[in-house]
Amino acid sequence: MASEEASLRALESLMTEFFHDCTTNERKREIEELLNNFAQQIGAWRFCLYFLSSTRNDYVMMYSLTVFENLINKMWLGVPSQDKMEIRSCLPKLLLAHHKTLPYFIRNKLCKVIVDIGRQDWPMFYHDFFTNILQLIQSPVTTPLGLIMLKTTSEELACPREDLSVARKEELRKLLLDQVQTVLGLLTGILETVWDKHSVTAATPPPSPTSGESGDLLSNLLQSPSSAKLLNQPIPILDVESEYICSLALECLAHLFSWIPLSASITPSLLTTIFHFARFGCDIRARKMASVNGSSQNCVSGQERGRLGVLAMSCINELMSKNCVPMEFEEYLLRMFQQTFYLLQKITKDNNAHTVKSRLEELDESYIEKFTDFLRLFVSVHLRRIESYSQFPVVEFLTLLFKYTFHQPTHEGYFSCLDIWTLFLDYLTSKIKSRLGDKEAVLNRYEDALVLLLTEVLNRIQFRYNQAQLEELDDETLDDDQTEWQRYLRQSLEVVAKVMELLPTHAFSTLFPVLQDNLEVYLGLQQFIVTSGSGHRLNITAENDCRRLHCSLRDLSSLLQAVGRLAEYFIGDVFAARFNDALTVVERLVKVTLYGSQIKLYNIETAVPSVLKPDLIDVHAQSLAALQAYSHWLAQYCSEVHRQNTQQFVTLISTTMDAITPLISTKVQDKLLLSACHLLVSLATTVRPVFLISIPAVQKVFNRITDASAQRLVDKAQVLVCRALSNILLLPWPNLPENEQQWPVRSINHASLISALSRDYRNLKPSAVAPQRKMPLDDTKVIIHQTLSVLEDIVENISGESTKSRQICYQSLQESVQVSLALFPAFIHQSDVTDEMLSFFLTLFRGLRVQMGVPFTEQIIQTFLNMFTREQLAESILHEGSTGCRVVEKFLKILQVVVQEPGQVFKPFLPSIIALCMEQVYPIIAERPSPDVKAELFELLFRTLHHNWRYFFKSTVLASVQRGISEEQMENEPQFSAIMQAFGQSFLQPDIHLFKQNLFYLETLNTKQKLYHKIFRTTMLFQFVNVLLQVLVHKSHDLLQEEIGIAIYNMASVDFDGFFAAFLPEFLTSCDGVDANQKSVLGRNFKMDRDLPSFTQNVHRLVNDLRYYRLCNDSLPPGTVKL
Repeated sequence: MASEEASLRALESLMTEFFHDCTTNERKREIEELLNNFAQQIGAWRFCLYFLSSTRNDYVMMYSLTVFENLINKMWLGVPSQDKMEIRSCLPKLLLAHHKTLPYFIRNKLCKVIVDIGRQDWPMFYHDFFTNILQLIQSPVTTPLGLIMLKTTSEELACPREDLSVARKEELRKLLLDQVQTVLGLLTGILETVWDKHSVTAATPPPSPTSGESGDLLSNLLQSPSSAKLLNQPIPILDVESEYICSLALECLAHLFSWIPLSASITPSLLTTIFHFARFGCDIRARKMASVNGSSQNCVSGQERGRLGVLAMSCINELMSKNCVPMEFEEYLLRMFQQTFYLLQKITKDNNAHTVKSRLEELDESYIEKFTDFLRLFVSVHLRRIESYSQFPVVEFLTLLFKYTFHQPTHEGYFSCLDIWTLFLDYLTSKIKSRLGDKEAVLNRYEDALVLLLTEVLNRIQFRYNQAQLEELDDETLDDDQTEWQRYLRQSLEVVAKVMELLPTHAFSTLFPVLQDNLEVYLGLQQFIVTSGSGHRLNITAENDCRRLHCSLRDLSSLLQAVGRLAEYFIGDVFAARFNDALTVVERLVKVTLYGSQIKLYNIETAVPSVLKPDLIDVHAQSLAALQAYSHWLAQYCSEVHRQNTQQFVTLISTTMDAITPLISTKVQDKLLLSACHLLVSLATTVRPVFLISIPAVQKVFNRITDASAQRLVDKAQVLVCRALSNILLLPWPNLPENEQQWPVRSINHASLISALSRDYRNLKPSAVAPQRKMPLDDTKVIIHQTLSVLEDIVENISGESTKSRQICYQSLQESVQVSLALFPAFIHQSDVTDEMLSFFLTLFRGLRVQMGVPFTEQIIQTFLNMFTREQLAESILHEGSTGCRVVEKFLKILQVVVQEPGQVFKPFLPSIIALCMEQVYPIIAERPSPDVKAELFELLFRTLHHNWRYFFKSTVLASVQRGISEEQMENEPQFSAIMQAFGQSFLQPDIHLFKQNLFYLETLNTKQKLYHKIFRTTMLFQFVNVLLQVLVHKSHDLLQEEIGIAIYNMASVDFDGFFAAFLPEFLTSCDGVDANQKSVLGRNFKMDRDLPSFTQNVHRLVNDLRYYRLCNDSLPPGTVKL
């Protein structure tokens, strides 16, 4: 090697060249290779030590430290002990000498390298590692450095990331736990000293005018006046050095709290000190003083002080997030809550609402986030524990939370607070359900708070009260399928609904009058409608009036959604008790929808069309949607009155139909059209009144849909309307005996409906796709798409209904189904058409296979099996992209339905289905990395085994008990083995979803059919165990560690003796990269436990230690002789 000086110069110029803008990627790769080779040389660390002490080049220092890091983590075992001693003594000296001048990132990296040595060698070879850290912390000059070392040690040793043996990991944690008390004592001392040193000890200032009002609540929250007094001390103003030390100490505490158990080591004085620092985040006055004095002294800015508050809150939240609280720690918790609520009160202390909001705006955003996290943890984890303490005033806490929620400066902050209220309401609901006797007492205690919450949340969604904030919300961009405005409204309405569940009468009497007010405005618009040359116009033109109308319509739309959301609280057991309220709502909604349809507000001209027209359409659509939400209530009303068919009910339904019919038109905007269609479907499906078909408005819809000359609605609407009409004819009427269902007439009507809907489709001939066809291919495709989407939907919606309904449905569809089967071969190369046809057949198989009858079903299956030759499958999967794969997936889904069919009917198809899977589909997809088709294929194989077990294992349970399980005869063994091999192969592939699915299938087969016992006689079982262990060792599917561990246990438990005596030694023998001695240690450490938790722990220990030994062995220099 060249001299150290020359090497350093060369390295500096290489580094400068590497990071220079003009260096090419090619040259960068060359330099990288050169540097890697240098690092691999034995003794390279000596050069790096020289580089570190002699250079000021950051890149060179970073490179040198990386060499050390690699040496310690990957090659330490092979480093001679003399060299190790030298490194252990030189690096800390280097750190001590230069820590003040090194850039912070170099200093931190050097600390980590030293801690890495400690992780390998402390306490045996590096006995003063931890003592040195404690000494650094205790010496004022090096306190910051000691704290950085301490935090790094906590991060690297408590939960080590690099591979260590399990025994070493446990040893390190134990060693650290022994030091916890000392460390916490030191950190408490540091924080207290800084606080006391900077505390303002001048005479107490006179009380401020606002301090009187906080007396009652404070004395409630804090039992001892002394702690209140302590927390009322003015906050000290820190110099930069002290602030830095405190922030490091708090960072250390936050990390320590993340892994040490709650115990007496966390003393009251430490907690109080942390709370003192939490005040830095919410003391605006102190910030202002700091900014005034900052210019003259070495003081920290307000922002830095805020950071101390954030760090202190992080410490508190780490403690709060622990669910398991020892008895002796409960009192500490109570004290923590009291102190935090003192802070909460401080933040929200002012009767003048504006100043609370402006105060929250002045606080650091991260501080508010941490504080909200604290409140969420309090409600979700600890409220049930604390509520029972008589000295903890929950109602006062809710008052503070209320102020905090409704003065949040950001939308995200407000959402987070609404989440907390949702948690609280869930807690109350479950508490009442578990103690019904105390229901009144609980509700009385919280009633005022809940009514207040409800009113305020309702105000927040109305432009009338909250216009400025609501206008900031984005209602255009979709995120997770909803806009920001929709999310805001949805979360608010969830809170409203939860209050409604607890206090139905209060909630209704709060909401309905507000809805009523806005309805008056809407219903009053009629008087402003004038007829103009081109139609009707809304004669409201003044800018201010238009703005007010816009706000009122937006509010009406939100309130209609709120009323719809509450529909579920009027049905079931409370139907009779709340009947009048519900009837009032439904009558209003019917009136509003009819009004909108009659005066055609959706087509009216307005002064500001871009704003008011969407508003009017939205209100109309929301009124239909709200009415649809009450369809279950209408159904219950229908069944209560069906004997006397009261006029009131008939009027409600027929008026609703009068509101719907004019909207089923191509001239109506999609949003409104679809709302009307959905309401029609609900009337036909959920309510099902007997007289629905005889209402003139319904007849009108029938005529429009079956009229060939009428313009077709958009796809989605056409499908919905056809579903509704089909359901009117097919679904049995509730509460009527079979002989009054008028099936013959309904059957004839249904046949003519389907006949009209499929007219063009049934006229298609298989030659339609041939070159000499009469009609262009695209037109044919349109007919196929339009017809099949309607028919498929009709079948899907009838599939769960009574036999009679499905029978009539199939009679009507029979001809279309036969046409589809005849057309299928002609379109086999048009994957988009095949996709739709197979969707249709899949729905038929799922819903109507009994009605189709065996011969025809067999004909369909045979046609498909003939069409999907190996060539056709390969073409679909390999060359037609996602549509081709979808076609094959649907075909496999149809076969899934077939193999699940009980009885003997489809059993003859099993051999050809298994052959198709294993000989045709599997070879095409087995080696492809893409997950397409695989999930469906393996589900089909799973269902084949699950539902046709006797195809492989003939004997009855009784026979196998008599003969003993080992003699059970297996049939079709080659097919069974091939399927099992395919499952095993799938575990070697990277796709984690497929891995999880297939592991679940095997486990299910084992639970239901004792799969592992069956394959135990073959060598296959331990092949599976072997594959799963290798997967764990390679860390390729780490997310599934737990599931894999359980599966290995279930497999091993079939024959524990065989596992311990034969498999494990064999597995270890076959492991490469470990020597005989290490193998015997691994074997010894695998205890012969037979319970699940211990066994899986042993598996994970084996895997961890095997990886660790391989790493160690790789780090030894070549030619090392191990004794």
